[in-house]
Amino acid sequence: MRLLGRRSKNRIAVVKVDGVIADSDSFGADRARVIGALKVAEHKRVRGVVLRVNSPGGTVAACQEIFSYVSKLKENGIPVVASMGDVAASGGVYVSMAASEIIANPGTITGSIGVIIRSNDLSDLYHKVGVSAKVVKSGPYKDMLSTYRALSPEEQALLQDVIDDSHEQFIDVVAAARGKQREEVRTIADGRIMTGRQALGCGLVDLLGGLETAVERAAKLAGIEGKPRVLPMQLRQTMLQRILRPLTGHAGGVVAAHSLPALPMWIMPGW
Repeated sequence: MRLLGRRSKNRIAVVKVDGVIADSDSFGADRARVIGALKVAEHKRVRGVVLRVNSPGGTVAACQEIFSYVSKLKENGIPVVASMGDVAASGGVYVSMAASEIIANPGTITGSIGVIIRSNDLSDLYHKVGVSAKVVKSGPYKDMLSTYRALSPEEQALLQDVIDDSHEQFIDVVAAARGKQREEVRTIADGRIMTGRQALGCGLVDLLGGLETAVERAAKLAGIEGKPRVLPMQLRQTMLQRILRPLTGHAGGVVAAHSLPALPMWIMPGW
């Protein structure tokens, strides 16, 4: 356990995971910016952290890295409470599983535990307009998911293996975090979405409530007496985000998380 020195008497940091979670510095919940905000909170020696999750999902590795850092905060004696907002689905569920407690609103859209790879076969369209692809590749699978041809049965099977392994990792995380058997988690890990109230019923969350409730729970877990001081952590913005913010009216990117459907974690950069 790494010593942090004396922590601030009553400060609780609120870190947002807002938008699609990815390893990108363009829009959404960029992995590096979220982890950076968590590091700043740790440096300020806060007593606890509220992870405000408002995300429809994201890429597998980015979610795993945020999960890992939140877990380290707990190991260092900093309780973390996940507060689910409008949407906390798939990758939003994954990062929440690292928290000491998970709180959702009754109407939060959550669940969607699953993984997906998606591509479009446009070969018929290309043929119609007279476009043909000339490909030089190092192996038979190098151009999988290309739009100019369909998947072969062998490629379909290979990709299914990748999806299945990633899905099993997701199930392992949920089972360990919620103290459940893997087979019990599997019954709800079929991509279905659910409300926060339904998630409480099946044991995915601990309590119903909003951000204020999450702050209160984080303060209690941290042993804070009296009213905590809330410290909102601002995620560092890229130059592109600063330029586009006046045009979009959204600090995190062009599309707000609540306007996106719940989507599974995906492998490729697109959906």
